[in-house]
Formats: sequence, structure tokens, C-alpha cells
Amino acid sequence: MTRTRIHVMAAVIRRSGRILIAQRPKAAHQGGLWEFPGGKLDAGEDRYEGLKRELEEELGIEVTSARPLIDIDHDYPDKSVRLDVWLVDDFNGEAHGAEGQPVQWVLPGELRLYDFPQANVPIVTAAQLPESYLITPDCEDSSTLVAGLDDARKRGLTMVQLRQTAMQPAKYEQLTTRLMQSFGDDFIWLLKAATPPASGDGWHVTASQLRELHRAGWRKGEPFPAGPPVPPRSVQAPNLGPRSAPEWERLPGREGAPAGNNLLAASCHDAEELRMAAEIGADFVTLSPVLPTTSHPEAKGMGWEEARNLIAQVNIPVYLLGGLSTDNLEQAFQAGAQGIAGISGLWKPKTDL
Repeated sequence: MTRTRIHVMAAVIRRSGRILIAQRPKAAHQGGLWEFPGGKLDAGEDRYEGLKRELEEELGIEVTSARPLIDIDHDYPDKSVRLDVWLVDDFNGEAHGAEGQPVQWVLPGELRLYDFPQANVPIVTAAQLPESYLITPDCEDSSTLVAGLDDARKRGLTMVQLRQTAMQPAKYEQLTTRLMQSFGDDFIWLLKAATPPASGDGWHVTASQLRELHRAGWRKGEPFPAGPPVPPRSVQAPNLGPRSAPEWERLPGREGAPAGNNLLAASCHDAEELRMAAEIGADFVTLSPVLPTTSHPEAKGMGWEEARNLIAQVNIPVYLLGGLSTDNLEQAFQAGAQGIAGISGLWKPKTDL
């Protein structure tokens, strides 16, 4: 059966730390569910102009600043929908349900309390994620790490991957505990480990971990697979047996915690790994390398066009990584990315503080 193809403009509208959502009419397709405001793009219409027109009709506002956030393709039994989602961070007027629809301004962390169509799930995630994802360098001592994180906090960075490749697991766990006690909810934390963090914070898996998880048929929210003996440090190591992903996602006291808790992220380098990440239920990924880097001079950068083509193949937020800094944010947005990730491009060494 041939599906009708519909291009829909939608908006994540931010003001004063809150996001606007609207409720679908009861009689409409998936009526009663909440959504991000927008509507169909007319044939031949410019995307930005179509977004502005729809939001003026639906909410009575005049958009003055917006940029692409995430592009989603979703198939229903009778139609195929492209959700072309933009972030609106400035507008004139008072947003209201101009067509009689209920609207709500909610905190990002409250989005999980509302029922959205399945196609909107990646938008809910993208709406809560920042535009920059800091990856910490290997530090010889914790004071350097603390100083760098304190500087990152002052510069407004809010999501951190604690990557300390030379550190033994026990010392890494002790370090992460101390850092999270010091910085608390100032950051969304992504940890590197063989298992999901016992704290309930985010888990960033390597490409090799991703491939093992995918090979085992695991998906976020399911128990980890039991199987034959495997090499040490494998994601299927025996110590995974008693714990399940639902326990990771529903640890006591985490229900009202910041939006970043329990995120699953994965490192990807090609279309196959992006597909695997989507199939295991990753909330977001990093894609690298975009440009040549000093840390991996042998790795050829994929370039912006290839990055754009790869991002278009998945419906999850993607951070571009490799030779990038905040100067590249606009290029990343135009390529369809959530933003940029980096070590040297986002981290200031102690001598610079």
C-alpha cells in the first residue's frame, strides 16, 4: 500500500525556562494526546515561513528567532509523516490556543508526565538536551578535573561525559561519586562503565559495547541477556545478571529528578552503528569524526555533507564530534544535529583557568 507523505512543521517553543505543549482535539487522529505545536507545510512553501505561519494561526504569536532541532520520519499504517522540528527561542505576542486547543507551559523535566504520540518521543528527548556535550579529558589528578568542571559550569555547559580511560573501575566509581556530590544537579551526567550506573545517571556505551548489546538483542528497558561465558569487561559479563534495565530506570527517589537521568547514549561512526543505537533504544548518540583531530590524526573526517546524510537516517538526537568547537554549532544545527560534543573544543585546561 502506498502511504500518503505529509510534511509537518513543529516547534519546541521556549520561554523563561519552560516549553509550550498543546493538546490534540479529541476527535483528531491520536486525539487527547499532547504535542509540540505546528501543522502541515504547504506545497512549495519555505520551511521557516511555513513554521511562522502555522504558529501564528495556532498560537497567535510572531516567531522572530528559530533554528532546526530534529527531523523525524515516522510511518503510520495509512500515511508517512516528516516531522520537521524547530527550536523557537524568541517570539512576539502571548501564546494561547487560538484554535481552542488547551496549551501548557511546562518545565523540561515535566514533559515525561504527559502522553505524546510515539513519533514525538525523540522530540521530547531533544527538547530536554543541551546543544553542547562536554567530554572530559584524562586528568592526572582530581583537582584538575574539578577545576575544569567548575569552569564548564560557569560557561553554561550542562551535560558531561566523565571519561577517564586510564582509571581503574573502582577508582572511577569513587571519583564519580565525589564529583556528583560536589556538583550535584548542575550537570546531566553520562558515565562510562561496563554496566548502567547504580546511581541512575546516564550511561554512555562505546561502539564495541553497542555492538555487543545489539548482537545480544538487548533494548533499553529490558533485562540484560544471560548467556555463555564472555571475556572480562564485556557488556554481557556475569555481574549484569541480577540487575535489569527497568531497575536502572526506576531507582527510588529518581521520579522527580532532572531530565538527564537514566539516559542511554552511544558512540557511533557509521550508518550501521547509528542503526544499532536506534534499535537498542539509545536516547542520543555521538557521531564522529566529522573533521580531522589532533588526537586521532589517522582518522579521516567524514565531512559535513556525510554527517548530514547519516543524521537523516535516524530519528534520534545526534551530537557531532571530532575537531569541533562552539564555533561550529550553527553548521551542526544546519546538518540536523542536536549540537556538538567534544573534549578539546569544549574543555579548558587548568593553565587556561
